[in-house]
Amino acid sequence: MVRRTAEPPALPGLAEAAPASAGEAPHYHGHRERLRARFAEAGPEALADYELLELALFRSIPRRDVKPLAKALIRRFGSFAEVISADPARLTEVQGVSAGVAADLKLIEAAGRRLARGAIAARPLLGSWGALIEYLRATMAFSGREEFRVLFLDRRNHLIADEVQGRGTVDHTPVYPREVARRALELSATAIILVHNHPSGDPTPSGADIRMTREIVSVLDPLGIVVHDHVILGREGHASLKGLKLI
Repeated sequence: MVRRTAEPPALPGLAEAAPASAGEAPHYHGHRERLRARFAEAGPEALADYELLELALFRSIPRRDVKPLAKALIRRFGSFAEVISADPARLTEVQGVSAGVAADLKLIEAAGRRLARGAIAARPLLGSWGALIEYLRATMAFSGREEFRVLFLDRRNHLIADEVQGRGTVDHTPVYPREVARRALELSATAIILVHNHPSGDPTPSGADIRMTREIVSVLDPLGIVVHDHVILGREGHASLKGLKLI
């Protein structure tokens, strides 16, 4: 005698939609069209984060109601930006997110970074501060690990290179001032902007941040290379050590 075992229950809200009767479109099709129309007519600002995420999931998951999944992702990570910035392995921990869906979300993140970088590519960075901060936020504000970057600038303060100098843990990244100096000389940079993120969310500079910045300034100053600023990014905003008069 074959005994039928009960299927494990799906997580609330993430079950497949009930099949439509023959010739009848699934109920979520009308919702998709209405959401697309709102996006086209009113723009992205008229949509909540989970609704914007739904739009992103429509093509990845064409035959399922994705609203419950979008809401589950927002609950897990906090916002649209934090969802697309999340590590793929963490994304796939959420029921309903396959490796393919995670890859599609990371593609959106990459596109956002390219757009933000394009806004600063051919402009003096010191005169495009708002665009620079938007670029940096898109690049690293929501990362789960601390990352230290250096923006190398030419005499006109145009960007020569944006390079990651180190990645660390949730609260520490090793930084080597002489390596920063060596790379600046290799690129013939005349100025730099230091950048790192605080995964805790609070961009307030620590004592170690201030000491490390001053050490880099002391190494670069004899070489004629200016440290314009050290910007710290967090979910709650950003901090400028120059603006705080700490350098």
